[in-house]
Amino acid sequence: MQFTTFGRTGLTVSRLCLGTGTFGTQTDEAESRRIFDIASEAGVNFIDTADMYPAGIGASGMGLTEEITGRWLAGKRDRFILATKAGGPMGPSPWDQGTSRKHLLDAIDGSLRRLNVEYVDLYQLHLDDAATPLDETLEALDAIVRSGKARYVGVSNFLAYRLARAIGRQETLKLVGFVSVQPRYNLLYREIERELLPLATEENLAVIPFNPLAGGLLTGRYRQDETPEKGRFSAEVGQFGAMYQARYWHQREFETIAQLQEAAGGIGEPLTKLSIAWILANPAITSVILGASRAEQLSDSLAAVDYSLTADLKGRFDELTIEYRRGDSVR
Repeated sequence: MQFTTFGRTGLTVSRLCLGTGTFGTQTDEAESRRIFDIASEAGVNFIDTADMYPAGIGASGMGLTEEITGRWLAGKRDRFILATKAGGPMGPSPWDQGTSRKHLLDAIDGSLRRLNVEYVDLYQLHLDDAATPLDETLEALDAIVRSGKARYVGVSNFLAYRLARAIGRQETLKLVGFVSVQPRYNLLYREIERELLPLATEENLAVIPFNPLAGGLLTGRYRQDETPEKGRFSAEVGQFGAMYQARYWHQREFETIAQLQEAAGGIGEPLTKLSIAWILANPAITSVILGASRAEQLSDSLAAVDYSLTADLKGRFDELTIEYRRGDSVR
């Protein structure tokens, strides 16, 4: 495993981070523990979760992933950098979601209870809540850090202009500042290279991208004419299956994957490994969040940290996916 400094903080994290979004739906607790064990043995010291996980389970199961994570962490909390997120819906009331002061102060207490820890290392806004005044959100995060319930704060799914504005307000109001950003990023979604990554580099923010394999599409195991019964593109994850199909299940994406596989032909390395190595080759990236629903899926992903793409292959991958730098997306 390789390690790096977490943005402008003094934290040291592994260059691969274990994501937990499937734990509790696609992945039962026993398999989740196997995945935790394998990642830990490989040197991963960074875990990312969220209060609303597992994805697609509905209101009755929200928080289950944090509970599973907390049970596995028992007795070894001090060995890991633990991150969670808040802002998604956690109950039936209008104030059970978003980034209001009320919800965030309730949400951090709920996460700490489910995780069975006294603090989290990184507390992130899961989304940008335009309905809540930005200053209210930032002041609530400042209170959470000063209370000792979180060491640092970051954001996920923020547009660059909103993140820049938030940083400016934090500086003006002398509040605890964001140290990280968690965007979607992969060979089929490169829009963040245009504005968000330059902003993160200028502000020395850690960048911890999720969805590095485009929901598994970049493993190359799917065919467009098939109806997936398991995984991120299936009905088993509810609305998230439809969301992922809308993101990636298009002829253009499947044609690009075929071209990537052809470009990598003869190397003898799986596209999974090469796709993650391509992200790690970007100097703006701190740590890539890996997802897995089965333990065996981790082998190629974990191997990517020690693999360096040749300049020719990286250039070819860049060229084949240049069109994915363009366009707009709500997330």
